[in-house]
Amino acid sequence: MAGKPAAKKNSPHRHKTIADNVGALGPDDALVREFIWDIISVNTHLEEIRSIWARVLDITCPQWLILMAVNDLDQGKGISVREVSTKLHVDPSFVTTQTKNLEKHGFMRRVASKEDARVVLMSLTEKAHKQIANLYSRQVVADNLVFSDFTDQSLRDLNGKLATIKERLSKAAQVIAVEI
Repeated sequence: MAGKPAAKKNSPHRHKTIADNVGALGPDDALVREFIWDIISVNTHLEEIRSIWARVLDITCPQWLILMAVNDLDQGKGISVREVSTKLHVDPSFVTTQTKNLEKHGFMRRVASKEDARVVLMSLTEKAHKQIANLYSRQVVADNLVFSDFTDQSLRDLNGKLATIKERLSKAAQVIAVEI
């Protein structure tokens, strides 16, 4: 029939998308995709900033992240490789290799735990603390530029939502890995 449009939805020749196979259960798909692209963009900008800080110290971006994780996690007694690898979502052997390099460059101190000699406790050296302190004023300027419109409560709310998304993404990755 010439005047009647072809039925696309139920046509056996039409390629089905993932969205066709899964019912619309949550937020609008376009909004979800926009959010994901925004997160990817945020990560790209954070990577650029990490690269700048790492270059200043003449280390790699992953080494910079390790320094920051140790700086944030260590409460004065050292922090284990496992705790850093968990924070960064990387294999402990990667952290071990990179912290040995950081130790050679005078940024990291690594000692065996007194409770369990198999556990290596890491802490920043005085050199690392001084270098990080030298960058701190520039970091404060950047943080103020990004977060000046946020109240403490709005940041807590945002952090809570991001923590939920992070946890759910971890579960989704596990489900997808099993299914493939």
